[in-house]
Amino acid sequence: MSIEDRVNRVEALFAQLELEIKSFQLSSTLGCLAGCGKCCTNPEIDASPLEFLPWAFHLFLMGKAETVLSNLNNTTSSFCYNYNPLSVLDKNNGNCKTYEYRGLICRLFGFGANQDKYGQYRIATCSIIKEGQKEAFEQTTKAINEGLSIPIFTDYYMNLSQIDFKLGNLILPINKALIFAIEEVLQYYAYRPMPNGFDNCA
Repeated sequence: MSIEDRVNRVEALFAQLELEIKSFQLSSTLGCLAGCGKCCTNPEIDASPLEFLPWAFHLFLMGKAETVLSNLNNTTSSFCYNYNPLSVLDKNNGNCKTYEYRGLICRLFGFGANQDKYGQYRIATCSIIKEGQKEAFEQTTKAINEGLSIPIFTDYYMNLSQIDFKLGNLILPINKALIFAIEEVLQYYAYRPMPNGFDNCA
């Protein structure tokens, strides 16, 4: 399957997820605080390269892939490369530099659930939401176990892996996943014609 086909399929999966998240937000009233980026400062975020393939392909089309790859290979930060903190002193507030192209893990966290060993659904979210929106969180936890629809992590990662088994099942620290995604795009086009209309990609 071509890079373009895989990118289109990942983007279609993300579009489906966005609809589910909007519906869940309306029902639950749960939501992130404006400007909060604390979850992005977690140094142990793992992701698959496939969920960042649309981002890597976009960089390639814009002629920025090699530059960003070099930056990633030289970064010493354990935070996600795409996270832009408000300041050096305030790392918990900030934003994603490439929000439109954020990965599946970034989209699901806070608005998705996992199933525990007892078969109960647990919302995967941060302590800020659990404590700051305690009543809504507890009501929503009860509601999802009574049938309220919520995106399920395992379902979406299974759907992702069906697009590309190798890239969808390779789980890496997030910056390594970003590197792998860019390398996948660059290697693919190393011996193939450039996408139509893009003669100076890199």
